[in-house]
Amino acid sequence: MTIDGVATRVGPEAVVVTAERALSVLSSAVVGGGFARARAVLNVHVPKNFACADAEGTVAAAARRLGVPAPWVALLTGARTERAEIATAAADDVRALVVVTVGLSNPSAAGLSARAAWLPATINTITVVDADPEAAALVNLVATLTEVKTDVLRAAGVRCDDGRAATGTSSDAVVVAATRRGARCRYGGPVTDVGWAAASAARQALETAVGRWLAEHASSPPERREYPQGGHPQGGPGQ
Repeated sequence: MTIDGVATRVGPEAVVVTAERALSVLSSAVVGGGFARARAVLNVHVPKNFACADAEGTVAAAARRLGVPAPWVALLTGARTERAEIATAAADDVRALVVVTVGLSNPSAAGLSARAAWLPATINTITVVDADPEAAALVNLVATLTEVKTDVLRAAGVRCDDGRAATGTSSDAVVVAATRRGARCRYGGPVTDVGWAAASAARQALETAVGRWLAEHASSPPERREYPQGGHPQGGPGQ
């Protein structure tokens, strides 16, 4: 199942989602975040402990190499973008496409884990819905996707270094984009058509990606972490 006019590319340099017509986007993207219109969404791979002094320049260079049309919004990650997981789901006439990259080397519990400086994100979720949600519904969809992420981590038994259940990693990012086709959606909660489709696709992608990461790192020794100045790391680009 696909969304007409939307294409996805996955490779070692980046995940790229492009649209024939500009999408309406709400995101926590490091480049172009907030409410925006975009022809493309990028999730660009960067080295671990990337300083991120020039995120815009890093993204622009990657976009040029990959031939990505402007305008765009972009995320950064240290997770292996070629291992991105893609899933789709539908509810009635609403379709959703989700692409996630997962690295769990910096799990955190919101409101409990220590503060730290910003570093590139580790669980990045890109969602495209073939629907016409209002601005408030886009915000609602971000909350719905966050509920799914936290529930998947809980079910998988992901914990912080101190043993607390992880609610995410310390620098996750999310993008919700809409084609603006079809009926207007006032809400984006988990039992709406648009919310259910997005949540179902996100759950499929996250369960697979989280399970694979845990299996691959089950016998790995604890990682030596380079903490940024000031204490505990926010997360960095996880692996």
